[in-house]
Amino acid sequence: MAREKVVLAYSGGLDTSVIAHWLTHRGYEVICLLVDLGQEVEDLAAIQHKAAGSGAVKAIVDDRKEEFVRDYVVPALQFNAVYEGTYLLGTSLARPLIAKAQIEVAAAEGATHVAHGATGKGNDQVRFELSCYALNPDIQVLAPWKIPDFFKPFPGRRELIAYAEEHNIPVKATLEQPWSSDENMLHISFEAGMLEDPWQAPRAEMFELTTSPREAPEEPLTLLIDFEAGVPVAVDGERLSPGKLLAHLNHIGGRYGVGRVDMVESRFVGMKSRGVYETPGGTILHIAHRAMESITLDRDVINLKDTLMPRFARLVYNGFWFSPEMNVLLAALRETQHPVTGQVRLELYRGNCQVTGRQSPYSLYDAAVASMDDDHGAYNPEDAIGFIKLNALTLKAAHRQRKKLDAKR
Repeated sequence: MAREKVVLAYSGGLDTSVIAHWLTHRGYEVICLLVDLGQEVEDLAAIQHKAAGSGAVKAIVDDRKEEFVRDYVVPALQFNAVYEGTYLLGTSLARPLIAKAQIEVAAAEGATHVAHGATGKGNDQVRFELSCYALNPDIQVLAPWKIPDFFKPFPGRRELIAYAEEHNIPVKATLEQPWSSDENMLHISFEAGMLEDPWQAPRAEMFELTTSPREAPEEPLTLLIDFEAGVPVAVDGERLSPGKLLAHLNHIGGRYGVGRVDMVESRFVGMKSRGVYETPGGTILHIAHRAMESITLDRDVINLKDTLMPRFARLVYNGFWFSPEMNVLLAALRETQHPVTGQVRLELYRGNCQVTGRQSPYSLYDAAVASMDDDHGAYNPEDAIGFIKLNALTLKAAHRQRKKLDAKR
């Protein structure tokens, strides 16, 4: 009898390396799928070899870097998306694309199952599974961290590391450096281990993409970023694809210590979690895109986007990328980006990224109207008298109402 095939979302890290071995010994024909989203720190060829050593019948590395940036990172950038005021959604944006790749490989390989290494306490389990079910309602999902035969023998990372050592599975994690990391072209995240103490400062050696701001170059760097319809297309006059542009800014921003974040966030599953992130290129683009919109978008469009942004960020964070509500938000977003074209100038200096200029052929900024020194009638100050009186009507009425209520008490 043929064994059932399962496509495992594989990173080559501790959890998925152990899971590949465990599923194989449970009787599954395991296909390890590593979706290449720009994990520069990892040796992809070595990961393929490691998957085979864990018992997988096939190891696939699927390059989706450009698709990731074009179809997931750029829309989030255009929405100026930030979760809980801090997190640029690096991991959250990667999960729906990984799930999409899994469903496509499962169809090509005749697999009835997909699997992932997300824990039963985290957000990723929700993101992976909701995305898979949205794309193929009949797919069967194996989540070992929710199967007692798996999670009971492995109450912590210490036991996983011991299992990997016992079965000669090479992994990056050690008992001395037990934090978990996940990288893609947008960022790298760190959690677990010593980081579970929110008072514990991250170790200097933990960071991989960014130089410490203390050790960054002493001289500031000026950058010019060009946008066309909300899409970043060039840095310092050099046109690049979205993926290559982000990679280029990652190197520059990392050298100047830009994009480090240490936060405690609210997980969708109901608990608080501490995460440390490095997002150098994404931070630069986020700041630059907001500056580009400030000169090209109507104030009420900006307000509408700012109102909808937390909803968009929450959908991404919670795993609803492939949802009807997301489709509506993305359609509205596309309409807002047509005039977001021009150039932004920024200065990087020791962890800081500051806008120093912006220009656009579609600029709504009119110096003749805005100038405090204009005497040529472009803006008549007397017009403001009636404007303020009309807007004060409701405030005056509310004051009178409060006085009546206070007198009645």
